[in-house]
Amino acid sequence: MVSAQLDRIAPTKRPLAVSPSGFQTWKNLLFAHWFIDPGEMRRVVPEKFELDLWEGKALCGVVPFSMHDIRLGWMPEPLGMDFLETNLRTYVHYNGEPGVYFFSLEASSRLAVQAARWGWGLPYHYADMNYVARDGAVSYTSHRRSNRDANLLVDYAIGESLTPSMPDSLEFFLLERYLLFSLKKGVVHKGQVHHVPYPVQAASVARLQCGLVAAAGLPAVSTLPDLVHYSSGVEVAVFGPWPVP
Repeated sequence: MVSAQLDRIAPTKRPLAVSPSGFQTWKNLLFAHWFIDPGEMRRVVPEKFELDLWEGKALCGVVPFSMHDIRLGWMPEPLGMDFLETNLRTYVHYNGEPGVYFFSLEASSRLAVQAARWGWGLPYHYADMNYVARDGAVSYTSHRRSNRDANLLVDYAIGESLTPSMPDSLEFFLLERYLLFSLKKGVVHKGQVHHVPYPVQAASVARLQCGLVAAAGLPAVSTLPDLVHYSSGVEVAVFGPWPVP
């Protein structure tokens, strides 16, 4: 049971009235989530946004992955950028629409950090990052340049493929998020992405240290994630951001 009867299918549909502002390819995504007390989450999420809860609990997720062919809508693919990214997120709704609220986003490209801060008003940070994969085992590290305690170290193994996420499932609630909300100079902005549903696989985490959670003002996590999923990736069209009346 989720916190509100929201239309979770409408955001999955591609906007028809506008052209994409950019294109991206997301690869090798780990979705690691902890259940968080809603009171703790409410302290750090702006009041404009309502918490989107699953069975009365808030969720905090860390998502390390790699970004490829990142470019504006008018740019040819050969000019796209590649870099590593890690986001720390929770789930909210605004004006009846469910989406993602980002506490922080780490990127290994200084140019990407500056562009996303200016264009999207998102809390990007430049970080030293590394990704190594071999025989289904992955090691991923990230250390924010401005705060070395805001880090992520994770070793995980990729498992078997899972069935497609159904709209009323926990996997759909966590993974199939197509709207993002941010505050830019006090004004709510909304962006949208469009892609095919994630191909999802099981995953198991052998070791994880995540200082990003405490850096966001939430209680530090000292346990392995409650929920772990993996996706090989999707090609993405990006729309917005737009100020929301």
